[in-house]
Amino acid sequence: MRVALVSDVHGNLTALEAVVADLRRRAPDLVVHGGDLALMGPRPAEVIDRIRELGWPGVVGNTDELLWRPHEYERQLARAPRLARLLDLIFDAYAPDTRERLGEARVSWLRSLPAEHRSELTVVHAQPGDLWRAPMPDADDEELSRIYRPLGSARVGYGHIHRPFARTLDGLTVANAGSVGLPFDGDPRAAYLLLDDGVPKTIRVEYDIEQEVRAVHALGHPDAERLAEARRTGRFVAPPTPPTSW
Repeated sequence: MRVALVSDVHGNLTALEAVVADLRRRAPDLVVHGGDLALMGPRPAEVIDRIRELGWPGVVGNTDELLWRPHEYERQLARAPRLARLLDLIFDAYAPDTRERLGEARVSWLRSLPAEHRSELTVVHAQPGDLWRAPMPDADDEELSRIYRPLGSARVGYGHIHRPFARTLDGLTVANAGSVGLPFDGDPRAAYLLLDDGVPKTIRVEYDIEQEVRAVHALGHPDAERLAEARRTGRFVAPPTPPTSW
């Protein structure tokens, strides 16, 4: 069985359509989405409508959940105070803008998504029980085993970190799908995971990045310049430091 995991679209419709075209060519038996569909992109409603039209099952992500859980801000700030600028941005600027673009019906659909999806590949957004924390590609085998082996699956896929990789342990394969709409591994092409007869492979797909950058600006997304740079470079771009008060 061939299963594709498409994760972290982040409102990037141009990249999603390129991935959909590539999937048509490869024709997997099942496509699952890994959450984080809407926030941080100019066309969140169109992305959700497209995925619903395609009928892909999937899971909820942290930037999906924060749309209806604004109180999550305090918990995440306490856990990671160094991310205060980013948390302020996504909760205070991105979330209200995205909720307005989505409307209540689409937000309700996001709320209906489960935390995990099981098939040939067990899918979670980040790690079981935590949508906000997940191992990075340089995690050691012990960490990956401790986090994902309790799922009781031979193959686990996740998203969240925007950096694809795959690791085979004793009786367990763990793979990250990377990100369709906002890669952070230095390769700006869209990324997704293809599991072919149990063997994971990262697929990279070219798309018209400048078309998406134009959409970011034209549709008035908050923080457009930073998001445009991140899409062009395939790297995380830190929010600007607020000016010092004198």
